[in-house]
Amino acid sequence: MRRAAVAAAGLAALGAPRVLALRNKLTAVAPELRTPVMIPWVIPMNARTLPVHRMIMSLRSKPVPGVAMAERRIDGDVEVVVLAPEHQSVPGPGVLWLHGGGMCAGTAQLEVQPTSRLVPPLGAVAVLPNYRLAPENPFPAGFDDCMAALQWMVENADELGIDPGRIAVAGASAGGGLAAAVAQRAFDEGIPLRAQAMVYPMLDDRTALRDDFVGRGELTWTPSSNKWAWTAYLGREPRMSDAPEYAAPARRTALAGLPPAWIGVGDLDLFYDESVDYAERLKMEGVVCEPIVVPGMYHIADGVAQNAPSMKRFHAGMVDFLRHHLAA
Repeated sequence: MRRAAVAAAGLAALGAPRVLALRNKLTAVAPELRTPVMIPWVIPMNARTLPVHRMIMSLRSKPVPGVAMAERRIDGDVEVVVLAPEHQSVPGPGVLWLHGGGMCAGTAQLEVQPTSRLVPPLGAVAVLPNYRLAPENPFPAGFDDCMAALQWMVENADELGIDPGRIAVAGASAGGGLAAAVAQRAFDEGIPLRAQAMVYPMLDDRTALRDDFVGRGELTWTPSSNKWAWTAYLGREPRMSDAPEYAAPARRTALAGLPPAWIGVGDLDLFYDESVDYAERLKMEGVVCEPIVVPGMYHIADGVAQNAPSMKRFHAGMVDFLRHHLAA
């Protein structure tokens, strides 16, 4: 019932013309990824629709069986969700998972279920911070919260059951961009990370200045949404000349020494070009990087069509990568 109500709200927000246009655009989508569940995510993000996005992304999910969930507060105001194996006697790896939402929406609680799927196969403890959101809190507020969560994991590793020498950072969409930025700053500050995993990451504010997408970004995350979100996050419109350090991780030129990276994206995703380009640049700088491109996949397809065979393989690839690099 809750999913149906959210889909109905999405249809109402889109209006009949946009729903008809959506039908036409679905022809490029892999058949197994065509689902009514994607409808709420097709709503463009802007000042008028932001409350709708936040309402949709305020839903709570539950961890998979065998995973315990706890909610904590760190540094006074940052709420984190901790997911841990119910039965584990020795310290395991840690995963800092950063939620999506265009830097302007989303919660850790919404992503409990997908993140908890990492816990049993990795024997890991996952920490998900509710970082501050733009436009009320532009960069670096949310990014600082993510770094605070990483530092908290390191400093409280014994209590959390984490081996501090085996920590990875990961996330999807905006969370993938934040994961890349956290990996960069952690490297600069001497905080060792074993790996980074970026799922269709929001890496480059300069994408908001382009108009040559060749059919990409026509579904669940569009150029207009991207430009609005980057403007909200930066506190000003994007420009080619510059962005604050760590705000747009694709702008970084010195990539050597960063932790091994997994980058997954669909070929219909607005973030396809920036994801592929970042992966290639990492490899050119000697960073172990595994890029995965899925044909016919749109933004957040792995969330709305989690049980599709291609999305199961997509998720399993990330798990295998993290398992390999987080091994004792």
